[in-house]
Amino acid sequence: MKLFTEMALSDQTLSALKELNFVNPTEIQEISIPWMMNNKSDLIALSQTGTGKTAAFGIPIIEQTDIDQKVVQSLILCPTRELCMQITKDIESYAKYTKGLRVCAVYGGASIERQKEKLYKGVHVVVGTPGRVHDMIRQRALKVGKIERLILDEADEMLNMGFKEELFNIMEFTPETKQSVLFSATMPRDVITLANEFMHEPHRISSSKGNQGADNIQHFYYKVNARDKYKALKRIADVSPSIYGIVFCQTRLETQDIAEKLQHDGYSADALHGDLSQSQREYVMNRFRNQHVQLLVATDVAARGLDVNNLTHIINYHPPRDPNIYIHRSGRTGRAGKSGISITIIHSKEIGSLKALERRLGKDIVWAHVPTGKEICEKQLFKLVEKVEKIEVDTEQIGSFLEDVYKKLSWLTREELIQHFISVEFNRFLLYYKDVKDLDFEVAAPRPRRDKRDVNFSLFSLNIGYSDGLTKRELLSLMNRLKVSRSLEIGQINISQKSTTVELEAVYERQLVRVLNKNKYNRKNMKAKVERSHFDKD
Repeated sequence: MKLFTEMALSDQTLSALKELNFVNPTEIQEISIPWMMNNKSDLIALSQTGTGKTAAFGIPIIEQTDIDQKVVQSLILCPTRELCMQITKDIESYAKYTKGLRVCAVYGGASIERQKEKLYKGVHVVVGTPGRVHDMIRQRALKVGKIERLILDEADEMLNMGFKEELFNIMEFTPETKQSVLFSATMPRDVITLANEFMHEPHRISSSKGNQGADNIQHFYYKVNARDKYKALKRIADVSPSIYGIVFCQTRLETQDIAEKLQHDGYSADALHGDLSQSQREYVMNRFRNQHVQLLVATDVAARGLDVNNLTHIINYHPPRDPNIYIHRSGRTGRAGKSGISITIIHSKEIGSLKALERRLGKDIVWAHVPTGKEICEKQLFKLVEKVEKIEVDTEQIGSFLEDVYKKLSWLTREELIQHFISVEFNRFLLYYKDVKDLDFEVAAPRPRRDKRDVNFSLFSLNIGYSDGLTKRELLSLMNRLKVSRSLEIGQINISQKSTTVELEAVYERQLVRVLNKNKYNRKNMKAKVERSHFDKD
């Protein structure tokens, strides 16, 4: 694997990257950085969200900027205020030790006079949204007649948001000799038209995963009745106590409605959509970035520019119509080498859209049953027990109260005390999920079930358990992903803290041992062995 230190970068840039813990470039960075530093011709780069695009064009810009020339040498255009601010922040961090390099963010919703003041003082790099940049050029506050590089980041989204006219107008003020670089997750017809209009025989590059999903993201779908989608969403949240994710909806109205329902039901959630004022938008996004909000319910456009590295889940309340949107959404989780989960909730009329998503994704989207009430209570209980087990006890602070507490609770046995303690935190789940029905659509199962009395089982032991985040639902999903058989039957499951025993159909015994031992669960190498073979009975 290549290193940044092998890229002929300046000592100043390498020092900044080292401080940021940048060691190995991503694939798009490994291709783009040397190419942009050694070529002046136009470039089209296809790369998904989360692949490190900003460094891919930001580092070459820093390396090629002439600090002594107090003119705008690079103009970077992007679709949203948030992405503009993020790109500016990232480039400034890469240029931390590059003395004298000045970067200016130009976007709507902020004081235009302050932005003008900064431009008048002289800047080398301008990052902006098309609308505000166009205004600044027309007001002669921003001069782009001497730029050497024009970068269009997320070109597809800029066109989707209606910035086509502004983009073409901006280009009329730029010199013919500039290098034009277009970064995009997708290449729809409008982007191709744009490229044909202002680019000259562009070189094309893409990461090998350009149209596929990352390997560290698991893809599932739940099939339920349309009326049960919200209930399924709640169960996703309940079975994942540490969830931190985005729920994508189709419309602003639906986004607000779902967020309000979640808030009413006691979940840490908020909405992000186009009807919010800029101050409301910033408030919501800051709360989400700081993890004061666990579930952000958003539309695609509103979530653009929200760059968060630790998302555990992406939840599609409906399957997106465009497979590229699905890849773009799911790419928001599983970053920085971490694993992530992408879930799509569908009803019977939406099942056909999955095939198109799978083709573009390059892998299966696996059916999983909606968590049952028992599974949710089980997961929440062990999360609570783990929390109590690991809590730091400050005996000095609570010592003066303990004697009275001991007296108050002395009539309870150890077992009764544990039961009372669990019930205080746990009763709402027990009451809510008492006698609730399963939500899986009647024909959602991927295969007809056989009578298990006619199936021969072997007993397997696995080296994973509750401490690894395993639940019965996740074990079933794991078996689906192994693809040993479309009709693999599963019998009794017994999950303990660090291990699991499970009955699996005996006819696939050898295949299962081989495949299980080649797989990982939550980045842990799995070890499987047959504890009791059906074939040993004879």
